[in-house]
Amino acid sequence: MDHRVVFSTLDSVCVEMISAISSQVSLLSNNATSQLLSAIGRIQEHSHAVEALVAGFTAVYHHYDFNAETPGNGYRTLVKVVLSCLLHIIQKARYIASNCGGVFFRVDHNASEMEAYCTALCQLRALLYVAQRLLNDNEHGQLYSQEEGLSEKFMKEYTSMHKACFYGRCLGFQVSNIMGSRLMVSCDGVAALSVFTSGKYVVDPELRGAEFERITQNLDMQFWKTFWNITETELISSLASITSNTVQVNLMLSVPGEPLSLPLASDPSLVVNVSPPVAHWGPGPVNVRLISHALREGQDSAELMALSRGERPPRSLSVGFRNQKSPPSPWLLIHFHGGGFVAQTSRSHESYLKTWSRDLNVPILSVDYSLAPEAPFPRALEECFYAYCWALKNCHMLGSTAERVCLAGDSAGGNLCLTVSMKAMSHGVRTPDGIMAAYPATLLTTDVSPSRLLTLIDPLLPLSVLCRCINAYTGTDSEAVQPMQQLDTLSALGRDTAVLLGDITQGASNWLQSLLNSTSVSSPPATRSANGLPDAVPRSEDMSEDTTEFPEGFEPLRSGCLVDIRTPSTPIMRNPFVSPLLAPDILLKGLPPVHLVASALDALLDDSVMFAKKLRSIGQPVTLTVVEDLPHGFLSLSQISTETQEAVDTCVGRIREVFEQDPPPKTHKPANLNQKNNTVCG
Repeated sequence: MDHRVVFSTLDSVCVEMISAISSQVSLLSNNATSQLLSAIGRIQEHSHAVEALVAGFTAVYHHYDFNAETPGNGYRTLVKVVLSCLLHIIQKARYIASNCGGVFFRVDHNASEMEAYCTALCQLRALLYVAQRLLNDNEHGQLYSQEEGLSEKFMKEYTSMHKACFYGRCLGFQVSNIMGSRLMVSCDGVAALSVFTSGKYVVDPELRGAEFERITQNLDMQFWKTFWNITETELISSLASITSNTVQVNLMLSVPGEPLSLPLASDPSLVVNVSPPVAHWGPGPVNVRLISHALREGQDSAELMALSRGERPPRSLSVGFRNQKSPPSPWLLIHFHGGGFVAQTSRSHESYLKTWSRDLNVPILSVDYSLAPEAPFPRALEECFYAYCWALKNCHMLGSTAERVCLAGDSAGGNLCLTVSMKAMSHGVRTPDGIMAAYPATLLTTDVSPSRLLTLIDPLLPLSVLCRCINAYTGTDSEAVQPMQQLDTLSALGRDTAVLLGDITQGASNWLQSLLNSTSVSSPPATRSANGLPDAVPRSEDMSEDTTEFPEGFEPLRSGCLVDIRTPSTPIMRNPFVSPLLAPDILLKGLPPVHLVASALDALLDDSVMFAKKLRSIGQPVTLTVVEDLPHGFLSLSQISTETQEAVDTCVGRIREVFEQDPPPKTHKPANLNQKNNTVCG
């Protein structure tokens, strides 16, 4: 959309709305009317300043795209989010101008609506100033800040900036045109957005937003682990299984941790010894899930059944089905699930994996790697690499000849797809034929980028949670976490966390019919200002130094809920097997073709853009697709809307390309990783 048209339209409708309200004499003495007119005036003030900022970004943001055919980067997204906010204001202003004289027109409600979007616009204006600083200070085409001090300043700004406005009336404004309220009840926990749909929180969105901010910003890792695993509770998983595709094979296997011998990729007459995972607690089994739409030869073998974790054999082994086995597939898909390295299992992703197995006609091996912070790096990587090697050696049991092998994963799983491939290359083992990584995390540092500024408005991926996941996986978080208990009980959680999780579970199963008590969160009500919004806190003295310098006369709203973010900068965060974006060229040149599918409304968008640029710069085959108007985690939202289904279909199409493309000539040899200046430690 043309931003100039949006700003021009906003000016026109604001003038029209003021004129319409002024013509209603009966409204002029109303306090709510004064608040409404005041909000309109402040919206006009913000929009005039924002227009100049947006014009500056639109003039240059194409320089940060992957290529001309793939428009997408954090600067573009920030502009789009701002314009989405303005379009909502325009729509509301037109309604007010047309209906303010009506007998059913509620001045107080509409004043609250405009106040809420005015507050959101103010905070977005602040983000644009921060992004402008990034644009001015970074190298041309560079999305991540190379200045450590700038990232620290952003952290300080984030901890104090008011965020509740994005969790109240304005919740999901950036995606509402596509997904609407259905986003609230998605299968991967987006139902948490309806946590406060009971009692006072239904009728008071601002209070709901303030309470949501207060609770979620500083919750411990135990909460987020349990929260993201909500789709694995008996209730939610049962509902998901009803709508998912039926498969003939769905087995959990426990692969014993024993040394493996595989052919050397450069000379199959030689072998490579692969050790089992040993980090942190020594050798142990690796749990995997085998999913196959059709029963194939080998999948009913006694050898495979011996690894089954006490489950029934495939359905097709019953009488009458023994002879209905398909031949082994020439393809094999190995999957690593997302969940921030701290949560979820293959069960959380089972629904779309069943669909993939049917659509691609391929067996899928999904790895249940150990989770942080109990199992920090490199345990998950070791287990995924071991499972990959085991699958190559034992593909006959999985119903495949493994002529073509593709790795697929989302978020943390996308990171593991890349690092497992790098580890295979460094060990001299056969690398996969291709990778499909959806919205992968390629830089596990706290460096700031324009897309990471989106963590201010994202209730499911706030910066505090992103940092906790990074700290947990890299082992820099000293927070003790108890072993996970059965997900259908809340006995392991504290009172506030347990009650909140109960609200989430209830909301996920029945969004608008929550039966929980409105006092389920034991906290005092947020204080209110005269305009009915939660009080904003002025900048305190200890925040006045080393923070972003805003133009004179402007200051973003501050929150009374300060966020505790620990951001230790440790060498392990920059280990190439933790942050593949920082891997040396010699290691990245061993990767197979990489297909990245990113989301424009994702805080990790710039991870994909910069990684794609780096691979292209060294001549590695890479594609990047940026889907519009979808949040992080869209793979688990395939049944929410046609847009999410199209995005999932894009991922399937990329995997199909890996399987159907002609194999490239094997001309390269494993790199010598002990060369000077290129030593890699995994």
